[in-house]
Amino acid sequence: MTGPSLSRRQIAALAAGGAAAGLIAASTTSAVAYQGNMERALSSLYEALALLREATPNKGGHRVKAMQLVQQAIEQTEAGIDFADEHGGGGP
Repeated sequence: MTGPSLSRRQIAALAAGGAAAGLIAASTTSAVAYQGNMERALSSLYEALALLREATPNKGGHRVKAMQLVQQAIEQTEAGIDFADEHGGGGP
């Protein structure tokens, strides 16, 4: 199974190698909270996806399922970061 090509955001997350980007974006009304834990989790998820893609494929379908689940986790983590950015950060 081949995944979609990496977006700039994904490449940046991979390049970070688990390091936090540390960027705080300012809006006209208030600063957007940096989502350090979420960004680190996102980086780890991209690393996990890359390792799964490099693994040998004969795993009874479990490797492919794991890659799908990690991709879903990436999407949810990105959605959470975007939500927090739009709504002033914080919250579960």
